[in-house]
Amino acid sequence: MLNTGKLSGLTLFITGGSRGIGKAIALKAARDGANIVIAAKTAEPHPKLPGTIYTAAKEIEEAGGKCLPCIVDVRDESQIANAVNKSISTFGGIDIVVNNASAISLTPTLDTEMKRYDLMHNINTRGTFLVSKMCIPHLKKSKHAHILNISPPLNMNPNWFRDHVAYTMAKYGMSMCVLGMAAEFKADNIAVNALWPRTAIYTAAIEMLSGSTEAKKLSRNPEIMADAAYAVLSRSVENCTGQFLIDDEVLQQEGITDLNQYASDPTYKGDLMMDFFLDETPHDGFNQGKKNSKQAKKSDGKDNIEGIFTKINSHLTPEIAKGTNACFLFVVKGDQDRTYYADLTGNGAAGKGKPTTKPDATLTMEADKIEELFDGKLKASDAYMSGKLQISGSLMKAMKLEKLMKLLKAKY
Repeated sequence: MLNTGKLSGLTLFITGGSRGIGKAIALKAARDGANIVIAAKTAEPHPKLPGTIYTAAKEIEEAGGKCLPCIVDVRDESQIANAVNKSISTFGGIDIVVNNASAISLTPTLDTEMKRYDLMHNINTRGTFLVSKMCIPHLKKSKHAHILNISPPLNMNPNWFRDHVAYTMAKYGMSMCVLGMAAEFKADNIAVNALWPRTAIYTAAIEMLSGSTEAKKLSRNPEIMADAAYAVLSRSVENCTGQFLIDDEVLQQEGITDLNQYASDPTYKGDLMMDFFLDETPHDGFNQGKKNSKQAKKSDGKDNIEGIFTKINSHLTPEIAKGTNACFLFVVKGDQDRTYYADLTGNGAAGKGKPTTKPDATLTMEADKIEELFDGKLKASDAYMSGKLQISGSLMKAMKLEKLMKLLKAKY
């Protein structure tokens, strides 16, 4: 997406902007000649994550912008106040706030330590609210005032709560700030929106979270979020507020249809890993937008999972096997002797036990989650990212399972 100069001379206050999506947005705006305030806590190099506020500032200035690096932990009210005051004295005002700083822990209720709960809520929800609150008096003076939260659409599907309710609550807190503040400050001509990625975005933090460099093949670069953010922040405040936007949809509205340019690995042509919180149909927390007419069938006390693999075996064809060309071993968590396989090499075969072919990927899950996976209630990418699915071997081939399941679902 080409720079248009619409952000030239404007001042952006970006939290968590020393790396990843925040830095990519900063660099995109800097190419317009914008002033950038990097409000992040990384002043010293992290042992595992590259980048500090000072290295980011250097890149921003080399890109054509002016930068004020500020040491800010968004949990600390005084540090935010100091950064806002420095921004005003340095650049004369604040026009745009990007609430990007976030903490993540994909743990269920009993495994979530309260210090981790507090960290997520203090950074995600409280930090977003506090930064916005302190910047709004200055945004009111701007002729192009925007707040953009890097947060998802509000989606009441229990699937997004049950396995990491603490994280979802904290992230949705950012989105509720959008919902409320967009209405509250509409009369002040302050646009408040949310932006969320369609797919996983490859950053050093994602690599550390997934524990696999193969995550790169399944992700897009942060530049897709930067371009989408740039498009949103360039829009009229009167015509773009209170919206929950998805990166690729924003770019398509701008006439950008070639999304391959954002691939982290341009040589990979397979399916990408979808991000959290996005469903094909609406959900109010109790009822899906569309009822699934095919109810899960019980097997009257028999091994449900064995029945699943028996059914898969009956529907496998050489064409389906050729399209996947991988062998999978499934291990039921807590019972290492209970294994199942789907060998999608040759003519294809599936059943109980172990395959004769060496598995390309071994997938370990709870029994009920395996049933949900093959019933279409749970996506492989979602299960992996939320910790419900452990994968050893080729992550890239494991993600081909979603395409296989769609084919098989259509058959039975």
